[in-house]
Amino acid sequence: MRIPGGPDGRRMMAVTFADKAGSGLWGATSALYFTFVAGLDAAEIGLLVGLSGAIGIAGPPLGGLLADRVPLRSLLTVVQAVRALASLGLLATTDLRLLLAIATVGSLGDRTSAVLTKLYATRVAGEERSRYQAINRTVSNTGWAVGGLVAAGALTLGTTTVYSWLLTGDALSFVLCALLTLRCAEPPIPSAPPAREAMTDAETAPAPISPNNPWRDRRYLAYTASETLLFLDDSVFKIGLPLWTVTATTAPHQAVPLLLVLNNLLVVCFQVPLARFGNTPRAARATLLPLGAAFLAGGAALAASVVATPWLAILALTLAATAFTVAEMLHATVSWELSVALAPPTAQGAYLGVHGLAQAAQRSVGPLAMTCAIATGPAGWLGLGAALAAVCHAQRHLVRDRGTTALSVPPVTVSEH
Repeated sequence: MRIPGGPDGRRMMAVTFADKAGSGLWGATSALYFTFVAGLDAAEIGLLVGLSGAIGIAGPPLGGLLADRVPLRSLLTVVQAVRALASLGLLATTDLRLLLAIATVGSLGDRTSAVLTKLYATRVAGEERSRYQAINRTVSNTGWAVGGLVAAGALTLGTTTVYSWLLTGDALSFVLCALLTLRCAEPPIPSAPPAREAMTDAETAPAPISPNNPWRDRRYLAYTASETLLFLDDSVFKIGLPLWTVTATTAPHQAVPLLLVLNNLLVVCFQVPLARFGNTPRAARATLLPLGAAFLAGGAALAASVVATPWLAILALTLAATAFTVAEMLHATVSWELSVALAPPTAQGAYLGVHGLAQAAQRSVGPLAMTCAIATGPAGWLGLGAALAAVCHAQRHLVRDRGTTALSVPPVTVSEH
C-alpha cells in the first residue's frame, strides 16, 4: 500500500503503530495495575484518571502553539521522551499524590503528541492528507488490537508482576517512537497562499481570511465546539453501547466484545476506501449529510434494541454498531480535512492545537452524555442521534463554500526527503 509522504510518511506510520500498540498494552490493564499493584481503591482511581485527564486538555493548544515556533520534529521527539519517562515514573511510587502528578504529565504528553503527529502528517502528506489519515487510522486500530491481544495473553499468567511489565512495554513503545521520529526529516512549513483577485459577485466572494490567532477566529471556535459533539462516537463504543447492551436489552453479555471487534474490523477494512469522501474541503462538506444520517440511524437502532426477542436485539445492536462505525469513519475523514482547511497555513499548529480540544473535551462530557441517554431510554438514543444529525447540518452551514476559495487550503507540501 502506497503511503503519502514518502519515507517520512512511512516512518510516522511506524510511530503510530508503536504508539498504539503500547497504548493497547497499558489501556487494557491500567485500572488493574492501579488496583493490584498501586493499591488504590475505585474512588482514588477515578480521581487519578479524571483529574489528570482534565488537566491534559491543555496539551493540544500548548503543543500546537509551540509547533509554530520551534522545529516540529524536535518537539515531537521531546514529547515522546516525556511520555516514556512518565510511564516509567508510575512504576516508581504508589503514593496517590505522586501518581497524580506523574499521570498528569503523561496525559499532557499524550494529548500533545496526538496534535503534533497530526500536524507532521498534514505537512508531509500535503494534498494527500486525507488518504494519509485513513491509512493512519487503520494502522492505529491494528496497533491497538496487537497491544490488547498481547496484554490479554500476558494476563493469563495471573501475577501482579505482569502489570509492571506491561507498563514497561508501554514506556518502551514511546522510546521507540522517539527514535523513529529522530529518523524523520523536518517537514516543510507551508507558506501563506498568494492573494486572489476580489470577485464582483457578492455570493461568490471568497471567505474572509482567518486570523493567525485561533482564539479570535469565531468560525473556527464554533467549528471546534461542534466537533466536541461529533466525537461522541468514541464514548458510544467505550461506554454507551456496552452499558446499554447489558442493562436494557435481552442480548447476551457476550455480544459486547463482539460488537467492539466488529467496530475494529470495519475500520481496518473500510477507512482507506472511505477517504475519498474527504479528499477535498468540498467533498468533506458534502459528506456531512451522510454523516448525519449515520448518526441518526445508529441512535434509532439502539432505541429499537429493547425488543424482547434476543436475536432481534442482537440484530438491532449490530446495526447500531455498524452505523456508528460508519459515522466514526466518515467523521474522522471529514474532521481531518476541515480542521486543516479552515486554518491559515502560517498558523496550522495553533489552529490544530485548538481543534485538539474537541476530542479532549469529549472525553469529559462523553460519559455524562451516554449515561443521560441510557437513563432516558429509547427516546434518549433517538434524541442523541437526531441531535448529532442536527450538528452535522449546522456544521455544513458553518463551513459552507463561498466561491472557489471556500476554505483556506494550504498548498502542496509533500516532503521530498
